[in-house]
Amino acid sequence: MRKNWKFACVVSGLMGVLSGVAQAAELPVYELKIKAGLFEPKSLPIPAGEKFQLKISNEGPGAEEFESSDLNREKVVPPGKSVIVFLGPLKAGSYHYFGEFHPETAHGELLAR
Repeated sequence: MRKNWKFACVVSGLMGVLSGVAQAAELPVYELKIKAGLFEPKSLPIPAGEKFQLKISNEGPGAEEFESSDLNREKVVPPGKSVIVFLGPLKAGSYHYFGEFHPETAHGELLAR
């Protein structure tokens, strides 16, 4: 009986993990690129009130860090790589971000509508 209980716990836990992976795959993806110390696009419209994934790709020769105190996120993006940041749901408004390694040029905003 005890073995069945352990098996049930393992299966239940595995189903929870797989469910989370499936939900993440269903979230819309919005893309942001880092290139030559700049974010492209500088303003990115996203839906208010919905969870989403922000795919940040670094096309530059050096690392950059996506940072936002408005979004409470920071993530280093190595050169030639992409990272995914899960966000939302956000209230309607403007959410600023910047590149910590190029703060004078690498900045932009998410526009939740």
